[in-house]
Amino acid sequence: MPFQDIPAGDDIREVIKTAFDVDLDISGAWGYDKEQALIINSTQIPLQQLQHSLASMRAFIEMNLTMPEEKRYGAINVNEVKRECISENGKIYDKIVYEISGMPERDYEKFIEEYKQGYESPDFDIDAHFRKRKEVTVVFEKPFWFDITDVNK
Repeated sequence: MPFQDIPAGDDIREVIKTAFDVDLDISGAWGYDKEQALIINSTQIPLQQLQHSLASMRAFIEMNLTMPEEKRYGAINVNEVKRECISENGKIYDKIVYEISGMPERDYEKFIEEYKQGYESPDFDIDAHFRKRKEVTVVFEKPFWFDITDVNK
């Protein structure tokens, strides 16, 4: 795994409020396994949309906010690849596997600048540009466990 899990202990709701200025009705942990599931108590937006947003936030924290500046990643994308609903001991969980990608932030900044400068030039090789971007992009899969027991009550 290229990035460390977010350490347990802090109030997840407060961390998200502080980092992203979003107040969500959540509790629990960061969802790395069933025992550390992120608990969604209620939501005003569609559940899948909230889950994707939370997965994106976790990826950004892991790949950017908790990394030293020279090791930070940008262009972070999170896409669902598998979803499983599990009912166990009166609890309902969604276990979602996400494909997460990103590239070193410094490389990303250079690519953005290169694209801005070259886009309208007839000599700009857009295919080569995107090949180079792909070469520095890391891609991995990671599960996210959500306790959704109380969402629809």
